[in-house]
Amino acid sequence: MEEEEQRRALVLLLTYALLKRRRDLNNAHAQRRAEVQRRVRHRQHFFQRQRRMLMMMIAGGVRSDVRIRTRPWTTTQSTDWWERVAMTEFQPPDWLDKFRMSRETFFYLCDELRPRLARQDTSFRLALPVEKRVAVALWRLASNVEYRTISALFGVGKSTVCRCVRDMCHAIVALLSAVYLRPPGEPELEASAQLFLSKWGFPHCVAAIATLHTAIITPSNNASDYANPAGWLSVQSQVAVSGRGQFWDVCASFPGGTDPADIFQNSSLWATAAGGGLSPATPPAFMGKPLRYVLLGEACYPLQSWLMKAYPEEKGRRAGHPAPAEPRRLFNRRLARALRSSSEALLRLRARWQCLSKRNDCGLDLVPTMILACCILHNVCESHGDAFKAEWQVEVAEAESPQPSHRQPPSTGVDQGRAEETRNLFCDYFQEQNM
Repeated sequence: MEEEEQRRALVLLLTYALLKRRRDLNNAHAQRRAEVQRRVRHRQHFFQRQRRMLMMMIAGGVRSDVRIRTRPWTTTQSTDWWERVAMTEFQPPDWLDKFRMSRETFFYLCDELRPRLARQDTSFRLALPVEKRVAVALWRLASNVEYRTISALFGVGKSTVCRCVRDMCHAIVALLSAVYLRPPGEPELEASAQLFLSKWGFPHCVAAIATLHTAIITPSNNASDYANPAGWLSVQSQVAVSGRGQFWDVCASFPGGTDPADIFQNSSLWATAAGGGLSPATPPAFMGKPLRYVLLGEACYPLQSWLMKAYPEEKGRRAGHPAPAEPRRLFNRRLARALRSSSEALLRLRARWQCLSKRNDCGLDLVPTMILACCILHNVCESHGDAFKAEWQVEVAEAESPQPSHRQPPSTGVDQGRAEETRNLFCDYFQEQNM
């Protein structure tokens, strides 16, 4: 009897365990089916929402869709000025005044930069067209106004304005440097020498070297290094200007307190010129002697056989010697006249792109790239024959701080003898022309 009761109890226990297991399995299957159905409903809702948005785009057009998509992301929804006024009603003087270039040059620039500036649309918004991105950046470079002003004008966010400026500057340097900022070939050297002779009266010269100081905000580190001789903070650039008033070489990103002679002696332009790279393989004749083409520089640069600068007139007077002879004074006058080519080119650069004439509030990581981009844009506009307005220079003269002057470096003795012989040849040339 006891064995029969134990067997019956065991059968009941097993039956209960099997029933509980079946109930648990049924509950698990029910929960899994509910989760699958919830996910299916969620996906159906998502696809229906996407389908409704697509139908709204088709029915309302791209412009309405842009307003709908951008409303949650920015408080400046109006794009009427750009889409209606600028793109359809601007006349040639308007393009020149607002973007510092002609309409043809503007769209040429957009086509050249499209590989780097084009963006893909996303599910949440349409990408800005390349033309609008370029226009936003050019407005900033030309006027140096605040980001919020450009944001309200173009109907984009302030962060978008900053990104457009940064992206376009990097794209210009990456894509256009090889075309508009490159070492000259022999035909260009000869053409530049002819222009320096015919326009400025200085023979056998292919370029003038000058410095440019761009005012900046106070950097977080080593602020004293950026104080230039005039006392304000700046980034210093070295430029080489051809006879056409275009830039052949630009060396940017140096603190304003750096000695220009140190920048020049450590630049690729020094190595190229010292190695004869700015002259044909067979040096052309000058005053009956073969002589490589020369560069012209300010008093802060060292005298070389291929770099001419003025005679130090005041030094002779302080030492008790008589004033320089008439040939030397005549050389200094002709040199000062020829150096106007670089000063005029820099003035046109700062007047066209006023981010270089007013204090630039961009980060120090972007300022050198912006300077290079503005020099390339200057060459693009000059190459395409875009007009230049004289009132731009008046704005620069009223707004900017005077460019600082640098001290004259001591004589290094390197190439000094040949340099004096070369400078005497130019003195003889000007003396003959004067007679």
